[in-house]
Amino acid sequence: MINAQGMMLSVLEQDYFVSYNRVPWLRDARISSALNVRMAGPNAIEWPELDIDLEIDSLKHPERYPLVMKHSPLDAI
Repeated sequence: MINAQGMMLSVLEQDYFVSYNRVPWLRDARISSALNVRMAGPNAIEWPELDIDLEIDSLKHPERYPLVMKHSPLDAI
């Protein structure tokens, strides 16, 4: 299921809601790219077309993985 807030994802027989607030790179992705998700080892998933990797633990416990944006010295002031 994909809607305006995010998408449902089944991983290792568990269902998770992946919010665009938590993974904003999925918000503007083509549906075909968002649905192209696969296991990346025993503890992670990846969207190869979107260059996104997530640990499965971050789906189970999103509170342990706050989104932090760091400024680069190259950012315009």
